[in-house]
Amino acid sequence: MIRVKIPTHLRRLAQTSGEIMLAVEGPITQRSVLDSLEAQYPALRGTIRDHATHRRRPFIRFFACEQDLSHEPPDAPLPDAVATGAEPFLIVGAMAGGQR
Repeated sequence: MIRVKIPTHLRRLAQTSGEIMLAVEGPITQRSVLDSLEAQYPALRGTIRDHATHRRRPFIRFFACEQDLSHEPPDAPLPDAVATGAEPFLIVGAMAGGQR
């Protein structure tokens, strides 16, 4: 099982709380995790990735094992610790803006 943590506003949209556990078939990649997440929680379709291109939305970041994976190819394998469930795959809403 893959552990996934999503921002609070997406947890509300998906009507879930806390960490999400996903069964992912095949290689454990960003794409396979997000495909499984959207299949299990259809309300999240289009919130993390664009509907048509499946590209990561601006201001959404992916992290695992203290690494920013946001710019990694979607089919690159995730770290073994994520694949074994030892560490979560984090989907984070990035902050934007500057000083006023």
